[in-house]
Amino acid sequence: MATSVLDAPLPTTADPQRRPAAVLLLAAVCMLEAVGLLAGALTGLDGLMTATPQPPGLLVAAALGGLAAWIVLCAAGGLAALDGSGHRLPAGVACGEIVLLAALAVLAVGSDLALPTTLPLPALLLLALAVPVGKLMLTSASATVAWTAAGPRRRPAEPPVTHPRTRLVTVVLIGLALGALAVSTPVGTDAGTGAPASSTAPGS
Repeated sequence: MATSVLDAPLPTTADPQRRPAAVLLLAAVCMLEAVGLLAGALTGLDGLMTATPQPPGLLVAAALGGLAAWIVLCAAGGLAALDGSGHRLPAGVACGEIVLLAALAVLAVGSDLALPTTLPLPALLLLALAVPVGKLMLTSASATVAWTAAGPRRRPAEPPVTHPRTRLVTVVLIGLALGALAVSTPVGTDAGTGAPASSTAPGS
């Protein structure tokens, strides 16, 4: 009895659920990018809806759908990194962003597209490439790969309260609700002035 007690392994204080710094940074970058894309989309919706001439409905629907999918994929990549369920999603999104930036660069050079900033095109591309390249470096880090590889061993024996798919569906619904709210909210302006229309009668 005494021998078996002495031979028993001592309890360790190591926390197997502690996420590496690379994983936390990758999730933070993905989440901040998703929030930034959502803020930029909501800010640019007024200009898209009030543009003259009015853009085709299919183009508007494609733009809104692409932005919603981009935002949801960025947020889902951050959740996947935290859960340890895989780092391929954020890596795939980063590769898609690099391809998109390359296509926009070719379009800007070939059609003399006006840039929304005074920065030259090479400097603007380098700044934009910092995010996807940084995500690729974080997804390929040894700590991130080890965290993902150990993912199945960290899952509890009892079924979790919230399934990862439920979280993803929640993110999708939030993105669609915000997009629908932005599209359906009327923007009342006085003709020729651009100022918000007043609810007070002119003679009062």
